[in-house]
Amino acid sequence: METAQFETDLSLFKYDNLEQLPPEYRDLEEDERTARIEAALAELGDDVVILGHNYQRREIVEHSDFIGDSYQLSKEAAEADADYVIFGGVTFMAESADIITDDDQTVILPSMEASCPMAGMAEALQVDAAWAEITAATDANIIPITYMNSYADLKAFCAEQGGLVCTSSNAHRAFEYAFDKGDKVLFLPDKHLGENTAHRLGMEDEIVEWDPWDPESADPETAVENDIILWEGYCQVHERFRPEHVEQVRDEHPDANVVVHPECRREVVEMADVVGSTSTITQTVEEADPGETWAIGTEIHLTKHLSRWHPEVNVLPLCGDACMDCNAMRQIDPNYLTWVLEELVEGRERNVIEVAPEEKELARVALDRMLEI
Repeated sequence: METAQFETDLSLFKYDNLEQLPPEYRDLEEDERTARIEAALAELGDDVVILGHNYQRREIVEHSDFIGDSYQLSKEAAEADADYVIFGGVTFMAESADIITDDDQTVILPSMEASCPMAGMAEALQVDAAWAEITAATDANIIPITYMNSYADLKAFCAEQGGLVCTSSNAHRAFEYAFDKGDKVLFLPDKHLGENTAHRLGMEDEIVEWDPWDPESADPETAVENDIILWEGYCQVHERFRPEHVEQVRDEHPDANVVVHPECRREVVEMADVVGSTSTITQTVEEADPGETWAIGTEIHLTKHLSRWHPEVNVLPLCGDACMDCNAMRQIDPNYLTWVLEELVEGRERNVIEVAPEEKELARVALDRMLEI
């Protein structure tokens, strides 16, 4: 049995080159920074493209050339001719952009603090150790699948072990691919997406959770008795939604429809009218009839965008702002955007995200396998 053969490190130490915002940028008002951002963009022209994830705040998406989910944005970057790609998102998204863009394109993450907690719940070094235990307990062929919301080295690890990457939209096809190639699946890092996918495939009785922080839970002999091993990871935003939130919104708005992300708990997904990715959620509101009410079960900023973009639809958050705010996404502050753009005007690159060549090559294999399905 072979485990990871490339050098890696904990995500906390991967990008020690990233810098904090200089003091002189910390107290800019919106009018001033908007003018400065627009001036910098006029100077840089086609040399820069700004990507704004659906969960970014208004000021970021208003300055973005493309708005969407993480993989969609990376593809837009790859198709652009820009020398610089500024990703309004979190670290793993910037890594994905670096993986699929050309070598002469530079990816910049404005804030060093924008690190997805769920991605950090499945570090490649940690998974490698668990993999050694699990595979030693069985002769079955286990195929690892990692959600797009993971670091590049975990994507590379999965490729090395015959696995692949998936998005929330194609997770079921990734499972089908894995079971065609092997006997069992190790799914990382989002247990809720994994459980919802298992239910979609009628395999809900074949699930076991692997909790690397609980020695009693992380039992390889028990794990390999099941066909689907789910890593103990989750989105801290989507896990906050509860059935009572759905009940409350339907009590207060009897005509409300509910659309939620598949990173939500199983019991919430079962109560929803529509379940899907941020692209599906956006499309659902876009196609709604005027006067319809839709309660959105995902990060609050997308809900606010949809309400602003589609005033003819009554768009509601499934629960309050505090329930749905992603702290990692919030770190992409417009002041940071002002700073990295003005530095580029002066010929200085700040907060560059660069995946190591061997990791990049293997991670691309995992992504290519996803595209095959």
